Amino acid sequence: MTARILVVDDVPANVKLLEARLLAEYFEVLTAHGGAEALEICENGKVDVVLLDVMMPEMDGFEVCRRLKSDPATQHIPVVMITALDQISDRVRGLEAGADDFLTKPVNDLQLMTRVKSLVRLKNLTDELRLRASTTRNIGIEELLSRRSAAMDEQVRSLLVDTRPAAAERIGKMLRGRCELTVTQDPQAAFFQAAEGGFDCVIVSTDLGDYDPLRLCSQLRTLDRTRFVPIMLLAGEGEEERLVRALELGVNDYLVRPVDQHELVARLTTQVKRKRYNDHLRASVAQTIEMAVTDGLTGLHNRRYLDSHLATLFERARSRRRPLSLMITDIDRFKSINDTWGHDVGDEVLREFAARLRKNVRGIDLACRMGGEEFVVVMPDTDAEIAQKVAERIREQIAQAPFAAGPHGALIDVTVSVGVSAMAASAPDTVEAMMKRADVALYEAKNGGRNRVVAAAA
Repeated sequence: MTARILVVDDVPANVKLLEARLLAEYFEVLTAHGGAEALEICENGKVDVVLLDVMMPEMDGFEVCRRLKSDPATQHIPVVMITALDQISDRVRGLEAGADDFLTKPVNDLQLMTRVKSLVRLKNLTDELRLRASTTRNIGIEELLSRRSAAMDEQVRSLLVDTRPAAAERIGKMLRGRCELTVTQDPQAAFFQAAEGGFDCVIVSTDLGDYDPLRLCSQLRTLDRTRFVPIMLLAGEGEEERLVRALELGVNDYLVRPVDQHELVARLTTQVKRKRYNDHLRASVAQTIEMAVTDGLTGLHNRRYLDSHLATLFERARSRRRPLSLMITDIDRFKSINDTWGHDVGDEVLREFAARLRKNVRGIDLACRMGGEEFVVVMPDTDAEIAQKVAERIREQIAQAPFAAGPHGALIDVTVSVGVSAMAASAPDTVEAMMKRADVALYEAKNGGRNRVVAAAA
């Protein structure tokens, strides 16, 4: 795993020591000897993780961390604060400033490298989501972050897995009023609860009797529903080897007993913030993709989706030797509707036409607005004879009842012409040829007097 790590410390010897450790693991290392220099590097260059000393002149590490986490351009960069301070209050202060972790000098090499690698994995995921969001949709990250901040006001839901009732009760008291906590003493049941519960975080005690807590963590990481849910371990003294293994498995964070309430709350808040930020990025990408393939006026799929998915349906039908048919519909004299009633009424007619079309096709059929007043319906596992009957039914549904449109609900008679084609079974065929046959059939329906269905000969 390679990444760009920024080491920030005003003592050159400390910088050299960390730099040597990181270079031995093949990380690319940047260095800064003060807070202002660190902020400039983060703003201007790609940094994957910041290792930040606390005790620095002019601007201490807490202030540097606060500034990084308050800037939308750098807020997603993980920060590990490294210091000689060993009081819990100092750790909590760093976590509340936005730090992702807080390590005490002298730093254990194995712990440091495992933590850095874990945060690099999280940063890579966030970077990929940010890239997709910015590529698929011209959104401002600032807007996304503001939505994320609003989401942080929502109640946090956590699952605690601990076989010891007294220990679970203590954690429950620490989190009372700060999150909605569900407690389970059965690790196997916890897996299903986590999958179904929609939790923001899963807290797992390492003391689960005969059950291996890392097995539960591994299972949660392999299930799609819980793959991105933060996992925090509650460990005992002397479990460093298990904690290193846990971080390698994808556990996000840990606390060592005795657990301090403020540190627990701060670490939980950090994990939930990161999860909700990434959740919003994923939702933005999904929404953008949906918008890219959906016609905004009618809610049907658009031409872009038709072009890609029709080819998939065609190849599937050909490989399985199953029938495939399609129809192209065109609203008759639609221009006169726009000219007479206005484009707003024309839009209402298109929406109502799409609604009637949707009601008369199956869930497996693909209904798309190809453009203007032309619509396409692709029908898998449907031969030419059945497709023609479906097209006739749609034609009747459009013609039999006028469309109510406009502010006064004016009744407008609407008819549709339809061209139908089916995939050739006895000769080589292509998507383009099939679409062309349906288009020619539609042209014949128009020339034949409109309000009719014409099926093309294969």
